[in-house]
Amino acid sequence: MSNLRYLYLALAVWGTIHPMSWFISWFNENGYDLAAMIDAWHANAATSGLVWDLTIAAVTLTLWILAETWTHKNWMGLLAIPATFCIGVSCGLPLYLFLRSRAV
Repeated sequence: MSNLRYLYLALAVWGTIHPMSWFISWFNENGYDLAAMIDAWHANAATSGLVWDLTIAAVTLTLWILAETWTHKNWMGLLAIPATFCIGVSCGLPLYLFLRSRAV
């Protein structure tokens, strides 16, 4: 495995652990209410802008994954879609690059 693949994998792990630590901390302080968390994401214009920026990036990444999977039949790449929407783009993008860069 190349150094670049190791870097993609490390970024995917970091992109899972770091954001989830913030989410878990928030849930521990405010209760496990997803609706309240979504409301917190729209607390002001700056956070709403960030949410929309990440949402557009997640949709774009999903379209790219689907297009490449359809073309190259690299079905493992589809695992990055739920990672993107359940964890975040910080996990989904490096995970997809990791899966995409393997020998098919």
